[in-house]
Amino acid sequence: MEERLKEMGERIRELRRVAEELKDIGGDIEAVRRNVERILASVRILELNICDVEDLERDV
Repeated sequence: MEERLKEMGERIRELRRVAEELKDIGGDIEAVRRNVERILASVRILELNICDVEDLERDV
């Protein structure tokens, strides 16, 4: 299970990185900015659910 959590954590961090890049590329396009903010909110929930568990598993 620890390996799966690690892989999911890596993918979630990659999602954040790609979303931030898209936000930068989108510049002043309002629709892109709003949608990326929604994506980042979902990524944050994933970080709370998976990355925090990944950290707990590592500490055990």
